[in-house]
Amino acid sequence: MTRKNQTVISEFVLLGLPIDSDQRDLFYALFLAMYVTTVLGNLLIIILIRLDSHLHTPMYLFLSNLSFSDLCFSSVTMPKLLQNMQSQVPSIPYAGCLTQMYFFLFFGDLESFLLVAMAYDRYVAICFPLHYTTIMSPKLCLSLVVLSWVLTMFHAMLHTLLMARLWFCADNKVPHFFCDLSALLKLACSDTRVNELVIFIMGGLVVIIPFLLIIMSYARIVSSILKVPSARGIHKAFSTCGSHLSVVSLFYGTIIGLYLCPSANNSTVKETVMAMMYTVVTPMLNPFIYSLRNRDMKGALGRVFCRKNIIFSA
Repeated sequence: MTRKNQTVISEFVLLGLPIDSDQRDLFYALFLAMYVTTVLGNLLIIILIRLDSHLHTPMYLFLSNLSFSDLCFSSVTMPKLLQNMQSQVPSIPYAGCLTQMYFFLFFGDLESFLLVAMAYDRYVAICFPLHYTTIMSPKLCLSLVVLSWVLTMFHAMLHTLLMARLWFCADNKVPHFFCDLSALLKLACSDTRVNELVIFIMGGLVVIIPFLLIIMSYARIVSSILKVPSARGIHKAFSTCGSHLSVVSLFYGTIIGLYLCPSANNSTVKETVMAMMYTVVTPMLNPFIYSLRNRDMKGALGRVFCRKNIIFSA
């Protein structure tokens, strides 16, 4: 088809979640509660790390960036989803759709790289405790964070520019609750082979390799601790790795299943539910799993409140 036969798409219609109208208010309240929990939980972590000097360590530098990434990652999709659930015409402008896709990829990739940095930090702390401060120097930690932000910025920009070059036909209905990369490709009239090739290649670099690095780090942690056969060592290994690996598996498992191993049998409902897991559930759970169950975070919370009480009572 030639360019002049293409219909200029000025907006997309997000079909959203397959929810019955009589259950819409219930799910709206549920998603709103989940989003508020995500925002408050991650904000609490960022504020505590900022205020408490005991948390000015490499692990919590990565954690504060992860919390900011989770907060933004959820905010890219959830406010629009909540708005559309109350709207008769759940549309989004073309430019807004590309912008949402860019930031969705940006913060999703950023979380992936930060999880690798956190896994490496735990690996060094447990396997090389005497050399921890030397290896995890402030310069290295800052470099890892900056590198994560720069790489994700270029990766998200690459996919956004490739998407912007495509033509779209009259069908502007996106069977999703946000401007998902794969959902938009299905609506394109022009050749998408370059986009699909880049998704496959870059997906391996941005998703598979970080996932394998995390697994390797935690495997070395478990192996190192099990060399000292004690109940305390085994408990330490599982307490260190168990909860982290559960979220890592949830985050990476759904992404790999959706984007790198797509199946023709995958229904729209199934894909939407899988997307909800890593866009909504994971950012909400991370504050509880990575920090709010952490002894250092609980101590910081107590110290901050004690400090406030002293100031108010003075």
